[in-house]
Amino acid sequence: MAVELGPITDADLPAVARFLNENLNHRVSAAAWTGALQVPWAVAAPNHGYFLRSDGDVVGAYLAYYSQRVVGGRVEQFCNLGAWCVLDSHRAQGLRLLMSLLRQKGYHFTDFSPSGNVVPLNRKLNFVDLDTTTVIMPNLPWPTFGRVRVSDDPAVLASVLTGADKKIYEDHRETRAAKHVVLVSGDEVCYVVFRKDTRKGVRAFASILHVGDAALFRRGIRPLGSHLLLRHGVVATLLEPRVVGGKPSGAILLPRGRPKMFKSDTLSASDIDYLYSELTCLEW
Repeated sequence: MAVELGPITDADLPAVARFLNENLNHRVSAAAWTGALQVPWAVAAPNHGYFLRSDGDVVGAYLAYYSQRVVGGRVEQFCNLGAWCVLDSHRAQGLRLLMSLLRQKGYHFTDFSPSGNVVPLNRKLNFVDLDTTTVIMPNLPWPTFGRVRVSDDPAVLASVLTGADKKIYEDHRETRAAKHVVLVSGDEVCYVVFRKDTRKGVRAFASILHVGDAALFRRGIRPLGSHLLLRHGVVATLLEPRVVGGKPSGAILLPRGRPKMFKSDTLSASDIDYLYSELTCLEW
């Protein structure tokens, strides 16, 4: 049978979502796959990725999340590469999906969940590794002394956030994976975005995706950890010093971080963050 390649449109989402549920991750429902690709922020996305079809059936897909960001005063276009799945019977066709995405002009590409052979393949295609050095901070029920207040109340978030952080919150508050917390100390405010992750089969970890004020974050890491434990059932927090502005006191260095990569002719690693991506949209 001939294998057809095409962009994933809104009309194709249900079929692609069923394919990913059945062949990539049963824990993510077809509805969740579809919802994750219907991003809430404003963007003129050319597609939701690319897929392969044979005899009317989906046999492969590579998802994509698009965003328009301001970096260094310039408007930049991003394409975040998401889940990639191809049936074994059509494995030889899988590279067509990736190359179709990368041939799109005018985009900076990110891949925050490459695995297995994808990592060396990305490197051959001039992707650059981000520094994903990771530390872990146990979350304990520390007593509250009042110096740093922690809240995930949407009303509080909406009232204290300003500027770029307010825009980020408005763009992500309806996403399925991003969780939002604010640290407040006097007139200081630190906006934190995290996601719940699974390690060793246990879904009880938080990965920090964004920190608005690194200094306040480090001062408030203990009350934040207590909040995450008691409110979200998170036993430990995973932090990348690159994201949080350094290694917090008491954090334990992990042997290795999980690979994350980007491909750009003009941007550097300091311009890359984890927002507007699969990490904020898809729970797995």
